[in-house]
Amino acid sequence: MRAPSFLRKDPGTGKLMISLRARLILAVTAEMVVSILVSFGIAEVWHWIFGENLKTPLLLELILVSLLIGVFVTNMLSHYFFGPIKKLRSAMSKVEQGDLTVKLDDSKGPKEIRDVNAGFNLMVDGLKSTETLQADFISCVSHEFKTPLNAIEGYTTLLQGCEDLDETQQLCVEKILFNTKRLSDLAGSILFMSKIENQTIPTNQKLFDLDEQIRQSVLSLEAMWEPKDIEFDIELDDTMYFGNELQMHHVWNNLISNAIKFNPDCGTIRLRLHKYKKDIVFVIEDSGPGIPQEAQKHIFDKFYQADSSHKQEGYGLGLAMVAQILKLEGGTIAVENIPAGGCRFTVTLQNKNH
Repeated sequence: MRAPSFLRKDPGTGKLMISLRARLILAVTAEMVVSILVSFGIAEVWHWIFGENLKTPLLLELILVSLLIGVFVTNMLSHYFFGPIKKLRSAMSKVEQGDLTVKLDDSKGPKEIRDVNAGFNLMVDGLKSTETLQADFISCVSHEFKTPLNAIEGYTTLLQGCEDLDETQQLCVEKILFNTKRLSDLAGSILFMSKIENQTIPTNQKLFDLDEQIRQSVLSLEAMWEPKDIEFDIELDDTMYFGNELQMHHVWNNLISNAIKFNPDCGTIRLRLHKYKKDIVFVIEDSGPGIPQEAQKHIFDKFYQADSSHKQEGYGLGLAMVAQILKLEGGTIAVENIPAGGCRFTVTLQNKNH
């Protein structure tokens, strides 16, 4: 026999329960009844105190008291019924942004809300397991690729030095070596990304000269910017920073190399480093085409490339590594387009020496 629409069967126990819709209707009905009864009660007390000298219409009393009670009870009901929905919406937004640590309380509230929260938690656990499996698989494959790639690269380098090769063979050897190095770099980047993703606290912290590190990064990339005749406008405050020197070197190398890659020939790259009492702020600006607004939302995701045509070399890991390293350092990174043209990345670090 089918249960009435205002009843629902609990999947766990099989018992009949009043549905959430019926409970809401009952709560509103009870609110109206209470409002009327209280209004009559207040009217009687009012007449008992002031007698017939100060008499107000019953309808006006009902309206005023009903409004007061309605506001109070509706606020309670909205918190009871719609508060969990707001929390669910907030949690879903966090998951959309890649935060898979969010959890909802599935032990309190109406049965329907607890079921929804439990389902949400189950979904997040599933996504987390899938992401972990994917990351482990990619890391394992990259690690296994490293050994044969190193062997191919080594033998190809030896072959490149042979004098018996004609021009076509020499060109083929160079192409093999070039693409082997690209694959080796990709495998190395994935392994490094896997390493920093598995870190929960900063490691190898020491005090070092941050502004000098940035200058060294610019010089180390000369082979990229010199052929494009790019100028650098650099203003760096003397800044000592306590952090992981090797990982921070990856941050500057990635940001500066990206600016060079997307900057036009004879363009300008501006670097600024300012030290404040609590923060250290680094800004890099290029004069390239900028980044589409939609792409900015995903620019720090792994393997995401704003240029879907893949005209520019890259694997979509550089900015993801930058964001992860800065997260470990307790810092942040933001991206925006410059109205006059170009793109601006802003890195904010904690000034741990203030």
